[in-house]
Amino acid sequence: MQQIGPVFLRVILGGLFAIHGFMKFQGGISNIVGYFDSLSIPGFLAHFVAIVELVGGVAMILGLGSRIIGALFAIIMLGAIMTAKWSLGLLGADGMAGYEFELALLAMSVYFVFATPTPLSVDALLKSKK
Repeated sequence: MQQIGPVFLRVILGGLFAIHGFMKFQGGISNIVGYFDSLSIPGFLAHFVAIVELVGGVAMILGLGSRIIGALFAIIMLGAIMTAKWSLGLLGADGMAGYEFELALLAMSVYFVFATPTPLSVDALLKSKK
């Protein structure tokens, strides 16, 4: 029963990232490239971020490579906070959202960097077969 919380958190975190990654491609990755460029971030990184969010999100849901995916998510969230959201503050300004959502995703991501795989994960299944 103690494993339900981490599984729930893993599925929600993975789902949110997968949806955001999918939306980046669906809305036109060139728009995201342009946004990255406007923030002085190399535009090609938009492709990397979208792929990590989409593929990593699905992997996180399954519990596959959760530590690595959590670290990648944490790096993406740190980058988002520092480049796009920091100037808006924690709760936002002038009708713009702050970095509270990204901070929550960062905290969840860091949790999985240090968490042990739950029995309800592909990581645990692969570990038990060794």
